[in-house]
Amino acid sequence: MIPGADDAITRDGKALILAYDHGLEHGPVDFEPVPETTDPATVFDVATHDAVTALAVQKGIAEAYYPQYEDEVTLLAKLNGTSNLWMGEPDSAVNWSVDYAAELGADAIGFTFYGGSNHEVEMAEEFREAQEAARDNDMGVVMWSYPRGQGLKDDTSADTIAYASRLGLELGADIAKVKYPGSGDAMAWAVENTGNMKVVMSGGSKTSDEAFLSTVREAMDAGADGLAVGRNVFQREHPEAILDGLEAVIFEDASVEDALATNANLEADN
Repeated sequence: MIPGADDAITRDGKALILAYDHGLEHGPVDFEPVPETTDPATVFDVATHDAVTALAVQKGIAEAYYPQYEDEVTLLAKLNGTSNLWMGEPDSAVNWSVDYAAELGADAIGFTFYGGSNHEVEMAEEFREAQEAARDNDMGVVMWSYPRGQGLKDDTSADTIAYASRLGLELGADIAKVKYPGSGDAMAWAVENTGNMKVVMSGGSKTSDEAFLSTVREAMDAGADGLAVGRNVFQREHPEAILDGLEAVIFEDASVEDALATNANLEADN
Protein backbone atom coordinates (compact mmCIF):
# COMPACT_ATOMS: atom_id res chain seq x y z
CA MET A 1 0.00 0.00 0.00
CA ILE A 2 0.99 3.63 -0.52
CA PRO A 3 -0.46 6.21 1.89
CA GLY A 4 -2.89 8.48 0.06
CA ALA A 5 -3.14 6.30 -3.05
CA ASP A 6 -6.83 5.71 -2.33
CA ASP A 7 -7.71 9.39 -1.78
CA ALA A 8 -9.77 9.59 -4.98
CA ILE A 9 -12.07 6.75 -3.88
CA THR A 10 -12.42 7.67 -0.20
CA ARG A 11 -13.93 10.52 1.79
CA ASP A 12 -12.41 11.51 5.10
CA GLY A 13 -10.53 8.22 5.02
CA LYS A 14 -13.70 6.14 4.61
CA ALA A 15 -15.07 4.34 1.57
CA LEU A 16 -18.50 3.43 0.27
CA ILE A 17 -17.87 1.58 -2.96
CA LEU A 18 -20.95 0.69 -5.00
CA ALA A 19 -20.24 -2.56 -6.84
CA TYR A 20 -22.04 -3.35 -10.09
CA ASP A 21 -20.02 -6.24 -11.49
CA HIS A 22 -22.85 -8.66 -10.73
CA GLY A 23 -24.00 -9.09 -14.32
CA LEU A 24 -20.74 -10.93 -15.02
CA GLU A 25 -20.23 -12.63 -11.67
CA HIS A 26 -23.83 -13.72 -10.94
CA GLY A 27 -25.82 -13.14 -14.12
CA PRO A 28 -29.19 -11.42 -14.69
CA VAL A 29 -30.74 -13.08 -11.62
CA ASP A 30 -29.39 -10.26 -9.44
CA PHE A 31 -31.44 -7.71 -11.37
CA GLU A 32 -34.78 -9.52 -11.01
CA PRO A 33 -35.80 -7.85 -7.69
CA VAL A 34 -35.64 -4.42 -9.38
CA PRO A 35 -35.75 -5.04 -13.15
CA GLU A 36 -34.75 -1.45 -13.93
CA THR A 37 -31.24 -2.25 -12.65
CA THR A 38 -30.65 -4.38 -15.72
CA ASP A 39 -29.95 -1.01 -17.36
CA PRO A 40 -26.53 0.16 -16.13
CA ALA A 41 -27.66 3.79 -16.39
CA THR A 42 -30.02 3.15 -13.47
CA VAL A 43 -27.14 2.16 -11.20
CA PHE A 44 -24.90 4.95 -12.50
CA ASP A 45 -27.67 7.34 -11.46
CA VAL A 46 -27.66 5.78 -7.99
CA ALA A 47 -23.88 6.17 -7.85
CA THR A 48 -24.21 9.95 -8.11
CA HIS A 49 -25.41 9.92 -4.48
CA ASP A 50 -23.01 11.86 -2.24
CA ALA A 51 -22.37 8.80 -0.07
CA VAL A 52 -20.86 6.78 -2.93
CA THR A 53 -17.09 7.25 -3.14
CA ALA A 54 -16.60 5.01 -6.21
CA LEU A 55 -18.51 2.77 -8.61
CA ALA A 56 -16.91 -0.58 -9.47
CA VAL A 57 -17.77 -1.95 -12.92
CA GLN A 58 -16.34 -4.19 -15.61
CA LYS A 59 -14.85 -2.99 -18.91
CA GLY A 60 -17.88 -3.10 -21.16
CA ILE A 61 -20.05 -1.17 -18.70
CA ALA A 62 -17.30 1.42 -18.20
CA GLU A 63 -16.83 1.91 -21.94
CA ALA A 64 -20.52 2.33 -22.65
CA TYR A 65 -21.69 4.41 -19.69
CA TYR A 66 -18.90 6.10 -17.76
CA PRO A 67 -18.27 8.90 -20.33
CA GLN A 68 -21.78 10.24 -19.60
CA TYR A 69 -21.12 10.27 -15.84
CA GLU A 70 -17.44 11.17 -15.54
CA ASP A 71 -18.24 14.48 -13.80
CA GLU A 72 -20.50 12.82 -11.23
CA VAL A 73 -19.11 9.34 -10.59
CA THR A 74 -15.65 8.10 -9.58
CA LEU A 75 -14.73 5.02 -11.61
CA LEU A 76 -13.18 1.94 -10.03
CA ALA A 77 -12.17 -0.48 -12.79
CA LYS A 78 -12.93 -4.06 -11.76
CA LEU A 79 -10.22 -5.77 -13.77
CA ASN A 80 -11.02 -9.43 -13.36
CA GLY A 81 -14.13 -11.54 -13.02
CA THR A 82 -15.59 -14.87 -14.10
CA SER A 83 -19.17 -15.88 -14.79
CA ASN A 84 -21.21 -18.07 -12.48
CA LEU A 85 -21.31 -20.57 -15.33
CA TRP A 86 -17.69 -21.48 -14.53
CA MET A 87 -17.67 -24.65 -12.44
CA GLY A 88 -13.95 -25.18 -11.90
CA GLU A 89 -11.64 -24.35 -9.02
CA PRO A 90 -12.01 -20.65 -8.10
CA ASP A 91 -10.23 -18.43 -10.61
CA SER A 92 -10.89 -15.05 -12.23
CA ALA A 93 -10.08 -13.96 -15.76
CA VAL A 94 -8.29 -10.64 -16.25
CA ASN A 95 -10.62 -8.83 -18.63
CA TRP A 96 -8.88 -5.50 -19.21
CA SER A 97 -5.55 -3.82 -18.65
CA VAL A 98 -4.70 -1.15 -16.13
CA ASP A 99 -3.50 1.14 -18.92
CA TYR A 100 -6.84 0.88 -20.70
CA ALA A 101 -8.69 1.53 -17.43
CA ALA A 102 -6.58 4.66 -16.97
CA GLU A 103 -7.42 5.78 -20.52
CA LEU A 104 -11.11 5.48 -19.69
CA GLY A 105 -10.62 7.67 -16.63
CA ALA A 106 -10.53 5.20 -13.74
CA ASP A 107 -9.06 6.44 -10.47
CA ALA A 108 -8.53 2.97 -9.03
CA ILE A 109 -8.58 -0.71 -9.90
CA GLY A 110 -10.31 -3.62 -8.23
CA PHE A 111 -8.95 -7.16 -8.37
CA THR A 112 -10.39 -10.39 -7.01
CA PHE A 113 -7.90 -12.69 -5.29
CA TYR A 114 -8.89 -16.21 -4.24
CA GLY A 115 -6.37 -17.18 -1.58
CA GLY A 116 -6.46 -20.94 -1.07
CA SER A 117 -7.49 -21.75 -4.63
CA ASN A 118 -5.39 -24.11 -6.70
CA HIS A 119 -4.92 -21.05 -8.94
CA GLU A 120 -3.60 -18.83 -6.12
CA VAL A 121 -0.04 -18.64 -7.49
CA GLU A 122 -1.14 -17.47 -10.94
CA MET A 123 -3.63 -15.01 -9.44
CA ALA A 124 -0.93 -13.52 -7.20
CA GLU A 125 1.28 -12.99 -10.22
CA GLU A 126 -1.57 -11.36 -12.13
CA PHE A 127 -2.27 -9.12 -9.15
CA ARG A 128 1.40 -8.12 -9.01
CA GLU A 129 1.30 -6.98 -12.63
CA ALA A 130 -1.92 -5.04 -12.11
CA GLN A 131 -0.78 -3.48 -8.82
CA GLU A 132 2.50 -2.23 -10.27
CA ALA A 133 0.79 -0.90 -13.39
CA ALA A 134 -1.68 0.92 -11.15
CA ARG A 135 1.23 2.60 -9.37
CA ASP A 136 2.62 3.73 -12.74
CA ASN A 137 -0.76 5.37 -13.40
CA ASP A 138 -1.20 6.89 -9.90
CA MET A 139 -4.23 4.70 -9.23
CA GLY A 140 -5.47 3.17 -6.02
CA VAL A 141 -5.73 -0.61 -5.62
CA VAL A 142 -8.63 -2.49 -4.02
CA MET A 143 -8.36 -6.25 -3.47
CA TRP A 144 -11.52 -8.33 -3.34
CA SER A 145 -9.87 -10.81 -0.93
CA TYR A 146 -12.04 -13.92 -0.93
CA PRO A 147 -10.38 -17.13 0.31
CA ARG A 148 -11.91 -20.01 -1.63
CA GLY A 149 -10.91 -23.43 -2.86
CA GLN A 150 -11.53 -27.14 -2.51
CA GLY A 151 -9.27 -27.39 0.54
CA LEU A 152 -10.87 -24.49 2.45
CA LYS A 153 -13.48 -25.65 4.94
CA ASP A 154 -14.78 -22.29 6.28
CA ASP A 155 -14.31 -19.15 4.20
CA THR A 156 -15.82 -16.80 6.82
CA SER A 157 -14.11 -17.98 10.01
CA ALA A 158 -12.31 -15.33 12.06
CA ASP A 159 -8.86 -16.68 11.20
CA THR A 160 -9.67 -17.03 7.51
CA ILE A 161 -10.98 -13.47 7.19
CA ALA A 162 -7.99 -12.14 9.15
CA TYR A 163 -5.75 -14.01 6.71
CA ALA A 164 -7.72 -12.53 3.81
CA SER A 165 -7.20 -8.98 5.03
CA ARG A 166 -3.52 -9.64 5.68
CA LEU A 167 -3.06 -10.90 2.12
CA GLY A 168 -4.20 -7.49 0.91
CA LEU A 169 -1.49 -5.77 2.94
CA GLU A 170 1.24 -8.24 2.02
CA LEU A 171 0.52 -8.08 -1.71
CA GLY A 172 0.21 -4.29 -1.93
CA ALA A 173 -3.47 -3.34 -1.87
CA ASP A 174 -4.59 0.02 -0.49
CA ILE A 175 -7.97 -1.39 0.53
CA ALA A 176 -9.00 -5.00 1.13
CA LYS A 177 -12.63 -5.97 0.71
CA VAL A 178 -13.48 -8.94 2.92
CA LYS A 179 -16.54 -10.90 4.00
CA TYR A 180 -17.98 -10.07 7.41
CA PRO A 181 -16.72 -12.84 9.75
CA GLY A 182 -19.83 -12.89 11.92
CA SER A 183 -18.93 -10.78 14.93
CA GLY A 184 -17.37 -7.48 15.88
CA ASP A 185 -14.48 -9.23 17.64
CA ALA A 186 -13.68 -11.27 14.54
CA MET A 187 -13.85 -8.17 12.35
CA ALA A 188 -11.55 -6.32 14.75
CA TRP A 189 -9.04 -9.19 14.44
CA ALA A 190 -9.16 -8.86 10.65
CA VAL A 191 -8.56 -5.11 10.89
CA GLU A 192 -5.73 -5.44 13.43
CA ASN A 193 -3.81 -7.60 10.96
CA THR A 194 -3.62 -4.92 8.27
CA GLY A 195 -1.50 -2.13 9.73
CA ASN A 196 -2.39 1.13 7.96
CA MET A 197 -4.16 -0.54 5.04
CA LYS A 198 -7.91 0.06 4.92
CA VAL A 199 -10.43 -2.76 5.27
CA VAL A 200 -13.99 -2.58 3.96
CA MET A 201 -16.80 -5.04 4.47
CA SER A 202 -18.46 -6.84 1.60
CA GLY A 203 -22.17 -6.06 1.38
CA GLY A 204 -23.33 -9.59 0.56
CA SER A 205 -26.87 -10.73 -0.16
CA LYS A 206 -29.78 -8.39 0.50
CA THR A 207 -31.10 -8.28 4.05
CA SER A 208 -33.52 -5.97 5.89
CA ASP A 209 -32.55 -2.34 6.43
CA GLU A 210 -32.10 -2.84 10.16
CA ALA A 211 -30.07 -6.05 9.84
CA PHE A 212 -27.83 -4.56 7.17
CA LEU A 213 -27.20 -1.26 8.94
CA SER A 214 -26.56 -3.13 12.20
CA THR A 215 -23.87 -5.25 10.57
CA VAL A 216 -22.26 -2.18 9.01
CA ARG A 217 -22.34 -0.45 12.40
CA GLU A 218 -20.65 -3.49 14.00
CA ALA A 219 -17.97 -3.50 11.32
CA MET A 220 -17.29 0.21 11.71
CA ASP A 221 -17.12 -0.13 15.50
CA ALA A 222 -14.57 -2.91 14.95
CA GLY A 223 -12.33 -0.54 12.99
CA ALA A 224 -13.43 -1.13 9.40
CA ASP A 225 -13.06 1.76 6.98
CA GLY A 226 -16.32 1.39 5.13
CA LEU A 227 -18.20 -0.84 2.78
CA ALA A 228 -18.20 -2.24 -0.74
CA VAL A 229 -21.80 -3.08 -1.55
CA GLY A 230 -24.01 -3.97 -4.49
CA ARG A 231 -27.19 -5.97 -3.91
CA ASN A 232 -27.99 -4.39 -0.55
CA VAL A 233 -28.31 -1.09 -2.40
CA PHE A 234 -29.47 -1.67 -5.96
CA GLN A 235 -31.95 -4.45 -5.11
CA ARG A 236 -34.01 -1.93 -3.12
CA GLU A 237 -36.87 0.03 -4.62
CA HIS A 238 -35.50 3.20 -3.00
CA PRO A 239 -31.70 2.82 -2.99
CA GLU A 240 -31.22 6.48 -2.06
CA ALA A 241 -32.85 5.79 1.30
CA ILE A 242 -30.41 3.06 2.30
CA LEU A 243 -27.53 5.18 1.01
CA ASP A 244 -28.65 8.00 3.28
CA GLY A 245 -28.59 5.54 6.18
CA LEU A 246 -25.18 4.20 5.20
CA GLU A 247 -23.81 7.71 4.86
CA ALA A 248 -24.95 8.43 8.41
CA VAL A 249 -23.34 5.28 9.81
CA ILE A 250 -20.07 5.35 7.85
CA PHE A 251 -19.26 9.04 7.59
CA GLU A 252 -21.21 10.59 10.46
CA ASP A 253 -20.78 7.81 13.05
CA ALA A 254 -24.54 7.63 13.55
CA SER A 255 -26.33 4.92 15.49
CA VAL A 256 -28.45 2.36 13.71
CA GLU A 257 -31.55 3.97 15.17
CA ASP A 258 -30.66 7.39 13.80
CA ALA A 259 -29.71 5.93 10.44
CA LEU A 260 -33.01 4.07 10.23
CA ALA A 261 -34.88 7.29 11.00
CA THR A 262 -33.06 9.02 8.14
CA ASN A 263 -33.86 6.08 5.90
CA ALA A 264 -37.55 6.05 6.88
CA ASN A 265 -37.94 9.78 6.28
CA LEU A 266 -36.64 9.51 2.71
CA GLU A 267 -38.76 6.45 1.93
CA ALA A 268 -41.81 8.33 3.21
CA ASP A 269 -41.02 11.24 0.90
CA ASN A 270 -40.94 8.79 -2.01
